Amino acid sequence: QVQLVEAGGVLVEVGESLKLSCAASGGTFSELNMAWFRQAPGKEKEREFLAAINSGGDDTYYSGSVKGRFTISRDNVVNTVYLQMNGLKPDDTAVYYCAAFLSPKLYWGQGTQVTVSS
Repeated sequence: QVQLVEAGGVLVEVGESLKLSCAASGGTFSELNMAWFRQAPGKEKEREFLAAINSGGDDTYYSGSVKGRFTISRDNVVNTVYLQMNGLKPDDTAVYYCAAFLSPKLYWGQGTQVTVSS
């Protein structure tokens, strides 16, 4: 069983940067493909995909809404995946979740709140 714990969500102002982290335990981290999602206020049934990174960390994929502003990375030594977010906008306000995928299972963290104030 893989456990994921996100951290780093805070209140920031428009244009600022923020880096989220997600620490994994309970599995072999270097075997996990990792991703970040978010859920905006009022969209409880919609979890938006943001970015993914493969187990080795040499392949990444981004949604169009964040490509060029957000960067996903991982450190397999400390079992952590990161999401660097630059140029934050009010529309980026959401609960951010990391996910781990090891076929056929998908694991979720509990989320961390990011609020962008205008």
